[in-house]
Amino acid sequence: MLVVVCYDISDDNRRTRLYKRMQGYGTPVQRSVFECDVRPAELERVRRLLRRLVDPAVDGARLYLLCEQCARRVEVVAGRRREQPPDFLIV
Repeated sequence: MLVVVCYDISDDNRRTRLYKRMQGYGTPVQRSVFECDVRPAELERVRRLLRRLVDPAVDGARLYLLCEQCARRVEVVAGRRREQPPDFLIV
């Protein structure tokens, strides 16, 4: 499932920690925006990470869950393209 994660965190240390942790889940397409191709269990880990690092009194965070059809309709006009998962895995 394609999930777009956007956040606005006022504290530099928390923002940097979240940025580094989010790299394990997806591709940064802007400074505080990630496109993540995740399974349900990974999505729950992202939610827990956001709850832990985002202070709701001063920060904001949003998750946009896109269905498969909507994900195929994403247009990249300029900037980084989302890395596509491989069609197969060699073990």
